[in-house]
Amino acid sequence: MSIFKDKTILITGGTGSFGKKFTEIVLDEYQPKKVIIYSRDELKQFEMQQQFAAHKNIRFFIGDVRDKERLLRAFDGVDYVVHAAALKQVPAMEYNPTEAIKTNVIGAMNIIEASLDKGIKKVVALSTDKACNPINLYGATKLCSDKLFVAGNAYSGTGGCKFSVVRYGNVMGSRGSVIPFFLMKRSEGVLPITDEKMTRFWITLEQGVRFVIKSFERMHGGEIFVPKIPSMNIMKLANAIAPECKTKVVGIRPGEKLHEVMISEDDAQNTKELEDCYIIQPAFKWWDKSNHSEGKDVVPGFRFSSDSNKTWLEKEDLKKMLNKL
Repeated sequence: MSIFKDKTILITGGTGSFGKKFTEIVLDEYQPKKVIIYSRDELKQFEMQQQFAAHKNIRFFIGDVRDKERLLRAFDGVDYVVHAAALKQVPAMEYNPTEAIKTNVIGAMNIIEASLDKGIKKVVALSTDKACNPINLYGATKLCSDKLFVAGNAYSGTGGCKFSVVRYGNVMGSRGSVIPFFLMKRSEGVLPITDEKMTRFWITLEQGVRFVIKSFERMHGGEIFVPKIPSMNIMKLANAIAPECKTKVVGIRPGEKLHEVMISEDDAQNTKELEDCYIIQPAFKWWDKSNHSEGKDVVPGFRFSSDSNKTWLEKEDLKKMLNKL
């Protein structure tokens, strides 16, 4: 039986790319009692209402994760929460650091406290590859958020709310990602490249959503789930999207990495490998080490990085993935 059947699910930041795809899949395939979209943009909510007009079990809440009182009201009667709300544009967060902290850190605290107070059963928070060994403020706030959600399990008590995290890389076609940017620049004949050696992890929206759903099904509370996803070099990406265009190296932006890491050597000490993912286990006494016993320990010094990944996207692979968007 589906974990979401006859359950009420709330998605923070629900009008974003992930929220819309998650809502589409859950409503079409999982028979929920209700899906609640919680976000602060009334126009995007209006547009989403038109998109899902045929569904009678979807509700919309205007609210901000910074507002704990509003979260308490929205969480009434909710079974599961997907926390997707975040401020995530790296350059903007470097320039507006306090705003990132208010949404990404204080907002996470509010989600945890409201979930505990309202008896939510499970919460999965979305993270980012930038949270591992962060060098920008966005990554630092998401690392802090990840730590808060993992530690939140210590406050739940037996049978209380379970909190876990899903961490993955760049989402193809999502707002603000490099692929829509390259498609926009294609008409100009020149694509700006930060560094020819740059690599990134890539995942499609649907893959991300289905991985989050699977994480709900197998979480014990406290894990950071990291999917096994491929990497791609930025030059190959540019050539696949616009082979007719020239490229111009413009340099790395403030707070940007040459390669992204999702599991560091230090995290590897508590990491298990499963067929489709890695699971970073919490380093707390309350964690039952028999959880996920089907997994195997990664080798000492293991590092899941976009430049040393075992799986790589080639030009044709990317085109097939883009055709499915």
